[in-house]
Amino acid sequence: MNPVAGTVNPVGETVLVVGSGTREYREYLLRSAASRAYLWLLDEAAPTWQSPHLAGSSQVAPSNVNALIAEARSVAEHRKVRGVFCYDEALILPAAQVAEALGLPGPTVTAVRNCRDKHRTRALLRDAGLPQPKFALVADLEEAAAAAEWIGYPVVVKPRGLGASRGVGLVRSASDLAGFFADARSAHHPGVPTYRAGILVEEYLEGPEISVDGVVHGGEYASMFLARKEVALSPYFEETGHLVDAGDRLLSDPALRWVLAKTHRALRVTDAVTHTELRLTARGFVVIEVNGRLGGDLIPYLGGLATGIDPGLAALDVALRTPPDLTPTRARTTGIRFLYPSGHCRVDRVTVPAPDEASGLLRATALAAPGDELRLPPLDYLQRYAYVLCAGNTPEACTGSLDEAEAQVDFHARPLELVPDGRKAS
Repeated sequence: MNPVAGTVNPVGETVLVVGSGTREYREYLLRSAASRAYLWLLDEAAPTWQSPHLAGSSQVAPSNVNALIAEARSVAEHRKVRGVFCYDEALILPAAQVAEALGLPGPTVTAVRNCRDKHRTRALLRDAGLPQPKFALVADLEEAAAAAEWIGYPVVVKPRGLGASRGVGLVRSASDLAGFFADARSAHHPGVPTYRAGILVEEYLEGPEISVDGVVHGGEYASMFLARKEVALSPYFEETGHLVDAGDRLLSDPALRWVLAKTHRALRVTDAVTHTELRLTARGFVVIEVNGRLGGDLIPYLGGLATGIDPGLAALDVALRTPPDLTPTRARTTGIRFLYPSGHCRVDRVTVPAPDEASGLLRATALAAPGDELRLPPLDYLQRYAYVLCAGNTPEACTGSLDEAEAQVDFHARPLELVPDGRKAS
């Protein structure tokens, strides 16, 4: 059901969409939301693939908050605007500023800043009595060295405002600190704020990593689904896969529920969809970070396939301050695996297998094309050449399908010769 196509719209209201992301990773969210509300896109570029899901659009740079708010007000003059919808990490703050300026539901600007600024997150959770690693905010290498000595090696060095593990590194000794500090300080992403003291040095905590996508409605937190994370390319933290089991026992763990609820209260999140990353350590569950939007890497899509809960509709409900329906309608395991080259390279070809539900393979997608250059951390991040997405009745069956699908991906590339500073050799 798509109101843009002329069918009945059960909500009958317009929701502003701030940014739309990439088709491969975010179209499923637009499609779901468009089945329940008229969507009006506010983005710098004119819509292409987004068009079938939209009632209209305005070209405006979301990073220009004043222009963004002015355009949102202009749309509201001739449409019944009732909410703001955003799932782009770099744009959730402008989206919150639009909602606040127009008096619409959604996360407050303060709540978004509490999530986006990793130092504010750490300090607020510490003050709330939640387990936290030792941490220090630093402005230069000298401060970083003093913080690492106080904390004790190994330490994690990370940018204060970035996501997706960009610029994050595990430093095992003082002799390695300068390089990792430089990597963290040089990492960037469009639309992400910068700070004078922009680097965090943290105690490294051992333990498996998980993420939980959930909703906060009227101050009450509820989980949708939990993903088990795979990380590789040490000493960096590239996310290479996620597994979502609808029957994961951690979802009903009282300690995890307590941490999630208290975390969101401490960050003053009252109405939002969030993606919380945690480690299960000897101290219990420790929050790594909270993102004020749905997870990336198709994790919400996996969650919907595993549980039947539609993350796009849940996010839309939050945008309209409507109680979301989080009733599971299926129970299975889904997983995704991202494939990385073994070194810096220029791609010759990537061929992926066709979907085959009998083997559990639901989707396989090439992410690189012939001629593309892929660089591994610290030169670049998220440089994947393909992914495979599978389902199974159990986590073991799903993992087996992922192994089989990965083996069927045909990847050929030539090494990319680089001089020490990361540039191509002439």
